[in-house]
Amino acid sequence: MIEGVELKALETFPDERGFFRELIRETDAFFREGFAQWSHSMMYYGVIKAWHLHQKQTDWWYLPIGLIKLVLADRRVDSNTRGAVREIFLGEGYPAQIVKIPPGVAHGCKVLSPTAHLFYMTSRIYDPSDEGRLAHDDPTIGYNWLKGPVIK
Repeated sequence: MIEGVELKALETFPDERGFFRELIRETDAFFREGFAQWSHSMMYYGVIKAWHLHQKQTDWWYLPIGLIKLVLADRRVDSNTRGAVREIFLGEGYPAQIVKIPPGVAHGCKVLSPTAHLFYMTSRIYDPSDEGRLAHDDPTIGYNWLKGPVIK
C-alpha cells in the first residue's frame, strides 16, 4: 500500500429493481479533506492517461461503468512509501470501492473495456498551478503502460 492512499469498500443493496450504493458522506473520515468539485470523464478502450499529480489537492476516484487499471506512484519526499508503485483495478467485475489519492501521489489509468466512466471528486476547485504532469514513460517511476497482463 502507498501511505495515505485509502480504499473505501462500498456496500451494495440489490433487489429486483436494481441496486442502491452509497458512495461518500461528508461525515466520513475518508472524506475529511472535503468537497470542492465533482467531475465525470468518459474514456475509450486502450486510452492511457498518465502521469498526473497535485501538490495540494486530494482526489477520490469511483468507476461505476467499465474497467480501468489505476496506477499510483508515490513521489512525496517525506513519505515512508516514496517510490512505491501500485496497481488497482476498478470497475465492473471488481469489488465496488472508491480510491482516495493524496497530494504528491502521481496517478494514471489505462482503459480495459470499450468505454469507462470515471467519476471523481476533488478537495479543491481546479487550479492550473496545482496541476502536475510527468511523461508516461518517466524513468524515475519505471512503469511500462504498454505491458500486457501476466501470463500464468
